[in-house]
Amino acid sequence: MNLSTELALALRAADAADAVSMPGFRSRAFTVSRKADKSEVTELDRNTESAITTLLRKERPEHSVYGEEHGIVGPSDASLQWVIDPIDGTSNFVRGVPVWATLIALVHDGVPVLGVVSAPALGSRWWATRGGGAFHNDQRITVSDVATLERASVSVTVSESWHDAGKSEQLATLQRTAARVRNYGDFWQHMLVAQGAVDCAIDAIGLAPYDIAALTTIVSEAGGRWSDRHGNSDWRANSLVSGNAHLHSLVIDHLRTP
Repeated sequence: MNLSTELALALRAADAADAVSMPGFRSRAFTVSRKADKSEVTELDRNTESAITTLLRKERPEHSVYGEEHGIVGPSDASLQWVIDPIDGTSNFVRGVPVWATLIALVHDGVPVLGVVSAPALGSRWWATRGGGAFHNDQRITVSDVATLERASVSVTVSESWHDAGKSEQLATLQRTAARVRNYGDFWQHMLVAQGAVDCAIDAIGLAPYDIAALTTIVSEAGGRWSDRHGNSDWRANSLVSGNAHLHSLVIDHLRTP
């Protein structure tokens, strides 16, 4: 496997995705329905995923593709699998908010080794390959070096899921301690961590693997750390905390507090 070659293919897939999603976002000509879990979905989610899958399956028939809308396509036992979220931030997309993106990851024997995040409405694209560094719009990026919560800029996605997990008090204390707290949401908060613009990001509980896989390589290659809310580095978990090494450890310890 040549990761440079696979990255070139992933960037082509992101171009194919943008060519479907961005015109639809501009035109606002799409229907919206609800999945069984009550989340929103549009035909553009499905069409964008189909565009990516068609390209990847044509170029890499020996690989499988696991997407949010169509599940696994191709050999289920493939050692190389593309994990994609065609439109992460569909609710933003539906409302005309430009914070949404296509997420594309390549996973080798269960380990993410490549990630691309394309946010055309923001004019931004992030990518990384294992051992190759992380980039935003062709510029190398690294996480911040802020070492204390009292100086930190933190993004927190507050949701009922954190209350259900019995962690509302821990989140409230953390937010009172941090120097600055915002909710940038979805993929964007973790990409801001990779850029060093935000020091730590705490996502909602209830994520899926395709929400996480592409982000992990980018955060890691930017010098950051990521894990679920318990501190386990598992991209198949249902939560995600990212940050520089100092802040990630502090936040995980804080969330573990009874």
